[in-house]
Amino acid sequence: MAIFTALYHMYTAYFGTPPTLIHRSIHVSLILFLVFVLYPPTRRAQGTVFRIIDAVLALLALVPTWYLMSNYEQVVLQAGRFTETDIMVSTLLVVLVLEAARRVTGWALPILALLFILFGLYGRDMPGLLRHRGYDWDTMAYSFYATTEGIFGTAVGVSSTYIFLFILFGAFLAKSGMSALFNDLALAIAGQTRGGPAKVATIASGFMGSINGSAIANVVSTGAFTIPLMKKVGYTRTFSGAVESTASVGGQILPPIMGAAAFIMAETLGIPYTQVALAAIVPALLYYLSLIAQIHLRATRMGLKGVSRDNLPAVLEVLKERGHLLIPLGFLIYMLFFSGRTILYSAFLTILVTVAIAMLRKTTRMSFRDILQALEDGTRSAIGVAVACASVGVIVGVVSLSGFGLTLAGAIVSLSGGVLFWTLVMTMIACLVLGMGLPSIPAYIVTATMAAPALTELGVEPLVAHLFVFYFGLFANITPPVALAAFAAAGISGGSPMRTGFAALKLAAAGFVLPYMFVYDPNLLMRDVTLGTGVTVLFSAIIAVLLLSVALEGHFMVPVPWYSRIVLAAGALLMLSPDRMQDLIGTGLVVLVLAVQMVRAKSQNILSLRSI
Repeated sequence: MAIFTALYHMYTAYFGTPPTLIHRSIHVSLILFLVFVLYPPTRRAQGTVFRIIDAVLALLALVPTWYLMSNYEQVVLQAGRFTETDIMVSTLLVVLVLEAARRVTGWALPILALLFILFGLYGRDMPGLLRHRGYDWDTMAYSFYATTEGIFGTAVGVSSTYIFLFILFGAFLAKSGMSALFNDLALAIAGQTRGGPAKVATIASGFMGSINGSAIANVVSTGAFTIPLMKKVGYTRTFSGAVESTASVGGQILPPIMGAAAFIMAETLGIPYTQVALAAIVPALLYYLSLIAQIHLRATRMGLKGVSRDNLPAVLEVLKERGHLLIPLGFLIYMLFFSGRTILYSAFLTILVTVAIAMLRKTTRMSFRDILQALEDGTRSAIGVAVACASVGVIVGVVSLSGFGLTLAGAIVSLSGGVLFWTLVMTMIACLVLGMGLPSIPAYIVTATMAAPALTELGVEPLVAHLFVFYFGLFANITPPVALAAFAAAGISGGSPMRTGFAALKLAAAGFVLPYMFVYDPNLLMRDVTLGTGVTVLFSAIIAVLLLSVALEGHFMVPVPWYSRIVLAAGALLMLSPDRMQDLIGTGLVVLVLAVQMVRAKSQNILSLRSI
């Protein structure tokens, strides 16, 4: 069934999809079928009775699609005049989706969906700003099933097209040995430098995270290799887990694929995908620059070395052995940005190119069995995202019916007094709370629906607002008390989950600053800027991010006192301001602190020489 599901999506990518509702319902039904076959109701559930129940649920998962295909014209043309059978099928779909979400993602998402269902049912009894007209179950269930503003909404629409195809592409890359290429190439480039394994983890996890779209899956796959290496050269368990989790989370802000979030954002905003990807490049690179700078400074402070060159692969050897696997990525970038073809066709063709290119060398060649395995693995990997997107459809459906998104936006603006900075802070907090316990893609969809309108009300460009909420919905994965990616990394490193979460929060500090930067200075997104402005903004941002890393790590040549760290952080933040006067003040503060540090380093060197 998994292979059939993959082939169906590849077929529709090339030949076109059936009518929207039918295609999305087929996607959801196939995924639900697989969930009930593959995921038991509980960890301890075993035996024939549970298997029979799961088999019945799997067959019931096909009913909504069968009913919709059999009565498509009636469902589409009746315009809200639903029958008892419609409501029964709709209710069945909602129950199956929430149960599937519970099995796959845990309790957080279904509980949130149930709370929104109760909010929709009892809107008349809600206090203050939460009050709305209220809806009966029949109206809500029908909207979840028979419209594109419920379960079969934009989230499932993108899941059934772009997300599935790119997860499938990632599965083919993995089967051909792409993860080994990234690890070996990162080792060859950075392994011998100070704290090399941590830099390797950052580079490899960033690349893989952009493709596979799951921070936790990325932590588990690349972390199994990188975390032991980091511990071996002297990093603590906590820091090793924090590096892996922050690098894995950051992969989803890194173009070209951004874990498929770029496609959802483009679809939601109604703009070309290329605009989203190009706007996200500079902030993503600055984020990774900050991670590598903190890693290097930590290694310098602790006196750590890299891996011996004798134990590392050579760049040319790695490229000779597996370098041809980079061709599909280059081909994908060409297709997406320069060919003028659709995203779906580009993804479909890139999968075929990946198989063909992998055949060039024996070590990467895929047999027919490997191809079938990649089809199955891709579908299995897509299950979590697809189920989450279907569950989010329930939340988005209630928000659309009740107008809660606009109400919440108005409340945020009202509480902040219409001041942009406080609106940003409150939106950030809302995104971190809403994103806790949710996978990154549904977290973005929820926050974009409920929090982004608050920013657009104050004149922030829609793309900038959506990138802002996406960052914070994503970083909820490493924000205690519910830091799922950090907890997964702690499970591998053996460190404390909560300490790993706080260490990851510190490492990702630049990621919390960058969204404020591009809201106040959209030139950082390099949209419609002159060459001179772009170079100036980029140079200032690079220096500021590096100095912020020094302030966070507390080391530059010699240890930096706490008061100098505060001045340095303040100066770095002022340098990020679009106001030139603040920029100059920040530069002055930074130069002062760095000059003092150089004097202190020189004096310490003189003292150490005299002692010798």
